[in-house]
Amino acid sequence: MLIYLIGFMGSGKTTAGKKLARKLAYDFVDLDLLIESETGISISTYFEQFGEENFRLIEQQALKNTFKLENVIISTGGGVPCFFNNMDEMNKNGLSIYLKADIPLIINRLQSGKDQRPLIKNKSKEELKNYLSKLLSERESYYNKAKLVVNAKSLSIEALIEELKDKL
Repeated sequence: MLIYLIGFMGSGKTTAGKKLARKLAYDFVDLDLLIESETGISISTYFEQFGEENFRLIEQQALKNTFKLENVIISTGGGVPCFFNNMDEMNKNGLSIYLKADIPLIINRLQSGKDQRPLIKNKSKEELKNYLSKLLSERESYYNKAKLVVNAKSLSIEALIEELKDKL
């Protein structure tokens, strides 16, 4: 089975994905790291050199490449569900889980590492809050198509595994 962790940047997809993979004895794939490995450059550099549109095409292909895997937890980038038919394809090929986080939690988690994230790199705290609020509201309808929605703030891997038992 494939399990796709989706949600906004800073929602904890990678952290939760690694823990969940260990508990289930699954492999773990971070889609952004996979893309960086395949392109040989960071996501941030890719955005700067080739633009978001080209990045989304590469991202879509990387996602499609995961469909042939088995027993893997895949942490997606925050935008993956929002482009092309990616969300429908994840639901068709695996189980999607939306790690739902609110803006204060996201800002708290992103503040220290924002320079590595191309969409928020040069924003002040107020600009960051406004931008993230707008972007999250645009993306939420895609995220809510997930088969399972989990509160990222109170996420317990053990509770998540209990919820997943009947689906696995």
